[in-house]
Amino acid sequence: MTELKRFNLRVYGIILNDKGEVLLSTESRKGMRFTKFPGGGLQWGEGIIDCLQREMMEELGSEMQIKELFYLTEHFQLSAFSKEEQLISTYYLLGLPDGVEIPEGMESLDPEEPDNHFYWHKVEDIAIEELTFPIDREVIKSLKNKK
Repeated sequence: MTELKRFNLRVYGIILNDKGEVLLSTESRKGMRFTKFPGGGLQWGEGIIDCLQREMMEELGSEMQIKELFYLTEHFQLSAFSKEEQLISTYYLLGLPDGVEIPEGMESLDPEEPDNHFYWHKVEDIAIEELTFPIDREVIKSLKNKK
């Protein structure tokens, strides 16, 4: 095993609509296509909530209503992109602010991520394997059990 050199702190939003659907994102990075929750990495000098709101603004064009912390990584997880990084991920339940809609197939508003798209998926119908990353799979299992 390569020596771990740093932590990679990730912050994600779980956005549910009134139809029992959750917002998911399809993205590309380093030649890999994957499905995950909206969100991303914490930057130096940034708090977790600041990161979450920045990511929502960059990707979806709006800050979201923060409802509650839903999940925090409690086990070791190696990064899928760097064998030198240990992931620590936080997931928050979010609400859509009044007047904000996220249409099916919406493209990311982040010019650095033009290939990213968002779509709504019924929580009860999501196959765990649809999500690419192990922590996201744990989160969707927890979300399904909460319903």
